[in-house]
Formats: sequence, C-alpha cells, structure tokens
Amino acid sequence: MTRKFISALSLTLFFPILAFGQESTLNSGDTAWMLIATALVVLMTPAGLTLFYGGLTRRKSVLNTIGMSYVAYCTATVVWVIIGYSFAFGSGNGVIGGFDYALLRNIKIDDLIGTIPHLLFVMFQGAFAAIAVALVSGSIIERVKFSTWFIFSIFWVMFIYSPIAHMVWGGGLLSNHGELDFAGGTVIHINAGISGLVLVYLLGNRKGHKNIDSQPSSTKLMLLGSALLWFGWFGFNGGSQLAADFVAANALLVTNVAAAAGGLSWLIIEWSTSDKKPTLLGSASGVVSGLVGITPASGYVDVSAALVIGTFSGAIGYYGVVKLKSILGYDDTLDVFGIHGLVGIFGAIATGLFANPEINGAAGAFYGNPGQLIPQLIAVGATIVYAGIGSALLFKVTTLVTGGGRIEDALEDQGMDMGYHGEESFHTTDNPLPEA
Repeated sequence: MTRKFISALSLTLFFPILAFGQESTLNSGDTAWMLIATALVVLMTPAGLTLFYGGLTRRKSVLNTIGMSYVAYCTATVVWVIIGYSFAFGSGNGVIGGFDYALLRNIKIDDLIGTIPHLLFVMFQGAFAAIAVALVSGSIIERVKFSTWFIFSIFWVMFIYSPIAHMVWGGGLLSNHGELDFAGGTVIHINAGISGLVLVYLLGNRKGHKNIDSQPSSTKLMLLGSALLWFGWFGFNGGSQLAADFVAANALLVTNVAAAAGGLSWLIIEWSTSDKKPTLLGSASGVVSGLVGITPASGYVDVSAALVIGTFSGAIGYYGVVKLKSILGYDDTLDVFGIHGLVGIFGAIATGLFANPEINGAAGAFYGNPGQLIPQLIAVGATIVYAGIGSALLFKVTTLVTGGGRIEDALEDQGMDMGYHGEESFHTTDNPLPEA
C-alpha cells in the first residue's frame, strides 16, 4: 500500500487481494479486468436501469423516470469525487470517514490499491454509489418534485451511502465485526430498498394508486434494460474481487446461475398462480431478484448455493411485489423495497448460511460456522436503522429547502414528462405508438 487506506483487519476480511504490510506492484491483467468491470458497472445506471425503470413506468412519466436515474448518476459521480469517496474510505471513526481524500487529494496517479491503480478503485466504487441512489428513485416516481429528488440524491450519497460503505467496507463498525458482503447486499440493496420505502411513506401514495393500470409502458424497453443490468452485474460482482483470478471467475458463474434461477422461479410461481400466465415482466423481475440475492454471496458461495439463493430470491421478490405490497397498502411504484430491500436482506443472511471456505476462506453456518449469522444479522439491522432514520431526516430537510416534496395534483394528472420537463417519449399526434 502506498498510502494509508483502511485498517489491516478490513483489508484481510473484505479485500483479500490487498497485501497488507508489503509493497504492491501494478498487475496489468488485474488492471485490465477492473477497467472492463468498471465500465460494465457504469453501463448499469445510465443505460440498464434507465431503460428498465422507463419501460416499467406509465407512458406519461417515462422521461421523468429515466431522468431521475440519469441525473442521479451525474450527481452521485460529482459528489463521490468531491467528498463521498473520502467519507466512505478515508480514515475517520466507526461510522464515517474523514476528509483525507476530499477532491481526491493525497492520491497520486501511480498510487495502488492492491495491484490496481487507486484512481481505478475510486471510479469502480463511484459507479456503485451512483446506481444505489438511482435505485431509490424507483420507489417515488410520478409524484415527487424533480428539485426535491435532485437535492436529496446529493445528500443521500454523502450522508447515507458513504457512511454505510465506510461501516461495511472502509474499516468502520461493521467491517471490524466480520460481516460478509462481497459486492453490496447491505451497502447497496438493503440501503436503497429501506430508503425508498421510507420515502414512500413520507411522500404518500399516488392518487388512486389502487386503480392505476400497472402495465409497463414498454415491455421491450423493460426487457432490454433488465438484460443490460444482467450484463453489467458481471462487473458488479466479478469486479469486487479487484483481481482477475479464480474468485472473480466463480463470482461471474454464480451470478449468472442465480439470475437464471430467479427468473425461472418467479415465472413458475406466476404461471401456477395469478392469471396462470407466464409473463416476461415476471421473468425479468425474477432475474433482477436473483442478481440482488447473490450479490453479497457471490465471492463466497459455490454453484449449488447459487441455485438455492437464486430460486428463493425469485420467490421472495414475487411475494414482496405481488403480496406484501398489497397487504400493507404502500405505493412503491417500481418495487424497490420488494426486490432490493427484501431480497437484499435474504441475500445477506444466505451468505452467512452458504459461505463455502473452499471458495474464499469464509465459512457459513452450513460449513460448521453458525456464528457467521450473527454479524450478518447485525449488519442487516444496522443498515435498516441507519438508512431508515437517516433518509427520513434528509428528506425532511430537503423538503424545507424545496418547499415540499410532492408535485401538485394537476401535474400528477398530466404527467411530469410534458407538465414539468416539456418533453414526451411518444408522439401522440402522428402515428401514435401502441402500448408495448
């Protein structure tokens, strides 16, 4: 290590390729892989998530929905290099880092993290922060002020995402207690899912949400978006090893298997219940659920565990989206809590069950170490509490700045695309496009 980064214990637990106490040298193979993996993760937000979310929402809100994710990627990227990275990975206390790396000062161009450039690690982690905040937007589309979302997204990256990343990966409280989170089950999915649910309750449901036709505006765009997310997830999980090695290869394999199992699981459940019709919407939602569930476990489990995790992730996602939301009556527009929150919680716990020491040295309950469930549950609970309370406080502060968080009734009826942005995704005057 060329500079003080994170504690020795955090290094050995969460970044196993970082050799503490010895001089690192640049590895061109690892660097080449991480350049590709970073680009794959970048693809997930301005391309994958925007198309997935845009295809899922109603026609009158497609551009606003895409814009909330697209702009969130921009704001998160800027905030990350100014202060977010420092708060996440700088030296500080158990909850938040300090100002060591504000504006990336104290990082030279030839500094290394393990065997890759430090600046590449900054970029890789910044893409994680960007997709995390973009995920939150899916819970509250079609009724939140764009200005409120814009300011909230800045605050959220600084004071919610970065501290949780520090606690789990940056030498903070949770990393020092042995939680296993290879690629962001707590940091990204539980964090975003809980934050989105809190905002739903603070902002309220859409007008007449129980009678809203929830059919996607474009099934084709939704499927394309899900496929891009699936593709980008290989960089998301495989890149988290920070090396081109056996663990990275295993992470790609189990990621693909869990995604496929999740897609089939949701499809089969839907086929045997509901209207007894297998939908592409259900299959794509199951794929994303499988990807969420395997994320924290991808560096620790084998392919048999991936099949189990993916199958249960699809089933849990289905329950959260189709059953639980109806029972509780909350209007999580694009089901961020049902898929990312609930499945993220399951994935974090499943990691503590299925971690195979032959993969990466860590043993779960099914391999003779039931104690691993304790740090997993602590991390889940801590993330829920911090993200829930913190997001509520930040949203309240944001609404004071913007004069409220919710758009007017007339604008909600008209739709944000034309009413706020002055743009429309489908021209309705000449040859209108049919619903996909």
